[in-house]
Amino acid sequence: MLSARIAVLVSSGGTNLQALLDAQAEGRLQSGSIVLVLSSRGDARALDRARAHGVRAEAVERRAFPDAASFEQRLLELLGEERIDVVVLAGFLQILSGAFVACYAGRIVNIHPSLIPSFCGRGLYGLKVHKAALDAGVRITGATVHLVDATPDGGPILMQKAVEVLPDDTPETLQRRVMEQAEWRLLPEAVERLCRDLGAPPQTPPREQAPLEPLISFPGGGVAPPWEGSMG
Repeated sequence: MLSARIAVLVSSGGTNLQALLDAQAEGRLQSGSIVLVLSSRGDARALDRARAHGVRAEAVERRAFPDAASFEQRLLELLGEERIDVVVLAGFLQILSGAFVACYAGRIVNIHPSLIPSFCGRGLYGLKVHKAALDAGVRITGATVHLVDATPDGGPILMQKAVEVLPDDTPETLQRRVMEQAEWRLLPEAVERLCRDLGAPPQTPPREQAPLEPLISFPGGGVAPPWEGSMG
């Protein structure tokens, strides 16, 4: 089975990219290989992380293009050059159009730092997500890996993991714990399973649902269906 060719799109530090690179080095990501990293910011540390691992890294700054269409066209050109099979959004702060997503339908995944459908959608990213969770007074938050569609933070959920909110949490401490306990664990596993699924023999009849069954894991090792983990 051929290894899927993976591109990771980033905008800043690249800690989730690092989790993927580490998983690849350790053999936990073996059904795909990271061959391209694209950043919407030229000063993103993620570019250095990629180059340190011998991965092609390019800055494609949104402000350098007159409109979103030309920006996305450049992204598609670079993805085409590397014959990309799977696109991973790992802290990528640009919303992609439906036309872009259609080019990689069912093969773009995103990591979001909450249990979708809570604290997600346009304008909720980074520390804003964790501040919203603390303002709402929830006791459980977490992270979600999902397929990308034309709706911000939309698309079928692939995997979720819950993280406890502590009484003295700040947005910064909660962000760090969600990354360590959920994001850095979920994303490599979800990408590995998606790449493995893409390389599997076709089923009859073809599946219409997402390739990974939605699953939330809770502190203590329990699991529950997604609707039990949602927070209004």
